[in-house]
Amino acid sequence: MTHDLLHEPLIQTDRGWHSLPGLLAAMARGEVQGFPALRPHQRPAWHMFLVQLAVLALDAAGRRDLPLVEEDWCAALRGLTSTFPGDEPWHLLGADSRLPAFLQPADPGGLKWSGVATPDALDMLITSRNHDIKREIARQAAPQDWIFALVSLQTMEGFGGAGNYGIARMNGGSSSRVLLGLAPARAGSAQADPSAWWARDVSRLLAARQGLEGKALLWLEPWPEGRSLELAGLDPLFIEVCRRVRLVVQHGRILAERSTSKAARVAGKEAMGNTGDPWAPLHIAEGKSLTLGEQDWTHELLVRLLFRKDKREWHVPPLARSHAEEAREPMLLVAEAFSRGNSKTDGFKSRVVPVPKVMLRQLFGEKPTMVADGILKDIASVDLALRNGLATVAAGGDREKLGKPHYARSLPARATLRRKADEWFFPELWLRMEAKVDADFAPLHLAFLERLAAQARAEFREALPGMPCASLMRPRAEVRGWQALERGLHFAMREWKQEKVDG
Repeated sequence: MTHDLLHEPLIQTDRGWHSLPGLLAAMARGEVQGFPALRPHQRPAWHMFLVQLAVLALDAAGRRDLPLVEEDWCAALRGLTSTFPGDEPWHLLGADSRLPAFLQPADPGGLKWSGVATPDALDMLITSRNHDIKREIARQAAPQDWIFALVSLQTMEGFGGAGNYGIARMNGGSSSRVLLGLAPARAGSAQADPSAWWARDVSRLLAARQGLEGKALLWLEPWPEGRSLELAGLDPLFIEVCRRVRLVVQHGRILAERSTSKAARVAGKEAMGNTGDPWAPLHIAEGKSLTLGEQDWTHELLVRLLFRKDKREWHVPPLARSHAEEAREPMLLVAEAFSRGNSKTDGFKSRVVPVPKVMLRQLFGEKPTMVADGILKDIASVDLALRNGLATVAAGGDREKLGKPHYARSLPARATLRRKADEWFFPELWLRMEAKVDADFAPLHLAFLERLAAQARAEFREALPGMPCASLMRPRAEVRGWQALERGLHFAMREWKQEKVDG
């Protein structure tokens, strides 16, 4: 039993079970719309793996089309591993540990191995309290569960302590590999079409290539202890393996064994994640890939990544840019990564933003930057008004005593306001970008300000009973708090009126 991915139907889709080449053919035909066993946090790793693999295989075969039949894909994949006539690199279970198996480097000998009982325990996800996603529960795992776990671990993992190095495609061991790209939407849905998304990314990348530029499938390469592969000797779309893992069978069940390494698989520390990953935003001045850190995909972060052309802070990834022919189809902006800390993650972060067809051509022009700045300014003005109103109440209505502790009391209410503003941001951006003249723009601006103001008043009212204040001073404090809130909202409206006059 080897579980040969080239010939056995090991991967389940909504259209049945497929071998790996059969899956690629079905996706090229646009048939696959889902993977029932794929866990949500594994989606970006699986998508990027399938795209990279397809591009590398077709480029090595000299093809620029997407084959529709399984046999063509099988031949292309085997072309990547022609030095292994027994197809060992495509076997999930390697009969000989001295040879590579699927995403499993060969055992160089002399290593100490430890057992891993389930694929979810092998997976890269690390949480601080084992409540985000429970570990070691997949006791009845199928081969595909190990396939998905291997892809997730080997292409997305960070530093996990001594001897457990992370991937080269991120800026440091406590960073994250980011997927930021445009994806075709399913008809009438705000969900990505996995086949169309894969085909789009493969075609875009394939069109810019002229043959392999170095080592591509890194699990094929020998891994002597203490040795690393040089980044310069790798193809830009290389598929890496960051950990020593081997799958075995014991008592009829698949188990994993893992070991440590004395050096990272790829010597890429100095690159800071700048490895040619087509989904990774790159910092222009520092040449490093984006680290999501402990934040989320907020509208502020996406504005910085996509629209800040005047400050030129980030390069937009190639696969997040639209082409003229894509303006005919609805698209989604997909942003996904792990929010990673020191040897743990703070959860999988995903945001999908529908992009109207009419917006695609001007998505990265000058107008979105200007309009986005205006919306951010509106949100900041109303947020400031709410902060000052609640802080005034916490200070007992004494404006002279306002300080950091009083402002801190406003944080929960402001966080709720900002979550609503985050929800409204992109729909508001698309509405304002559609406006052709000031007469159309001004009413949209005013309506958004009024909606923000109404939300701020609601949050103020909700937070008011929880504001600490001496009962004797509360009447004065609440009156002055409301006054501070309304004064701030009036200021925001006055700014709008001045802009209207200037326009």
